[in-house]
Amino acid sequence: MTNTTAEKQAHWSTLQESGTIRGILLLLWLQRVFGRRFFNILLYPIMAYFFLLNRRARAASLEFLRTHAQKYPAYWQGKIPGYSDVFRHMYAFGQCILDKLLAWSTPINEQDFEIANEPLLAQFMAKTKGQLIIGSHLGNLEYCRGFVQRYKARTINALVYDQHSANFVMAMQKINPQSRIHIYQVNELDIPLILQLKAKIDNGEWLFIAGDRIPLSGEARTVTVDFLGRPAQLPIGPYMLAKVLQCEVQLMFSYRQAHKIYFELVPFAEQVTLPRKDGGAQLHAYAQQYASALEQQAARAPLQWFNFYPYWASSQSATESVAKAEAAAHD
Repeated sequence: MTNTTAEKQAHWSTLQESGTIRGILLLLWLQRVFGRRFFNILLYPIMAYFFLLNRRARAASLEFLRTHAQKYPAYWQGKIPGYSDVFRHMYAFGQCILDKLLAWSTPINEQDFEIANEPLLAQFMAKTKGQLIIGSHLGNLEYCRGFVQRYKARTINALVYDQHSANFVMAMQKINPQSRIHIYQVNELDIPLILQLKAKIDNGEWLFIAGDRIPLSGEARTVTVDFLGRPAQLPIGPYMLAKVLQCEVQLMFSYRQAHKIYFELVPFAEQVTLPRKDGGAQLHAYAQQYASALEQQAARAPLQWFNFYPYWASSQSATESVAKAEAAAHD
C-alpha cells in the first residue's frame, strides 16, 4: 500500500459519523422529557454499540490513552489503560454530544462553570476588536455560546473542514435561530474567503478555527510537533490565517470535569508574524506552542479527547495502526 493511499485512508475526514442527526435530536428530546439521569442510563447501550462496531475508533482510543499513560502515569496510578477505559472514553464522547445540543438549545447556567482565570476572561470579553480563537476537539467548545449569550454584541464565525460538522451545526441552528454563530465549511482558504473573514475581524467579530486536525489537503500544509512525547502533524492554516488577519489570537478550552464545566482562555499572540527568511522556524514555534497548550489540557482530562482516529499514524496505513493497537491490548 502506498503512503498516499494510506494517508487517505487514515485521514479523519474519511470517517463517517455514527448515528444520524435525527437520532441525536431524539436523545435531546429524551433528556428533556425524562432528565439527565435517564439519558445517562440510556447512553450505556448506545455507546456499547459504538464501541463494538467501530474498530478504528476503539483502537485509536486505546492508542491515545496508552500514550497518555506513558507520559502521565500518575494520572492512571500506575495502571495501563485497557478496553474498560476505552469504553469510558467513548461514553464521555456520548455525554459531550448531549452537552453540545444543550449548549445550542438551552441557556447555560454560569454556576455550572469553573473558570480558570475570571479576571483574564472578563478583560478579554471587554475587548472590542476582532479575535481569532483556536480551539480543538478536546472537550466541547460549544459552551462558548454561554458567554455569547451573556455578551449579546458578540458574533462568532466558525470555520469547519468537514460536512459532518457543518450538518450538525446547521441542525442546531434550526433549534435556535437566534444564535449569533455563522458557519463556513471550507476545503481551503482562498482569497475571497480570507477577505470576507478579514472584514468580519475588522468589524469586531470572533473567528473560531480548530488547530488539532490535518487539513483536507493532507500533510503538505502541516508541521511536525511534539505531542504527548510523540511526533504529530498539526496544520499551519490557523497561523497563516492569523498573519493575514493581523489580529489578536487566543486559545480556548472547555470540557466537563465531574459536575463542573472547566473553561480556560489562554492568550496566544498579540499578532502572528512569520518572517520569510527563517525557514519556517517561527511557524513551527507557533504550532508547538499550541501543541504544548493542548497537551496541558489533555494531561488533566484525557477522556475528553475526541479525535477517534489514528492520531500519530501519518506514516502507517489505518489498518496497520488498528492492528498494532489491538494486538497491544492483549500484551
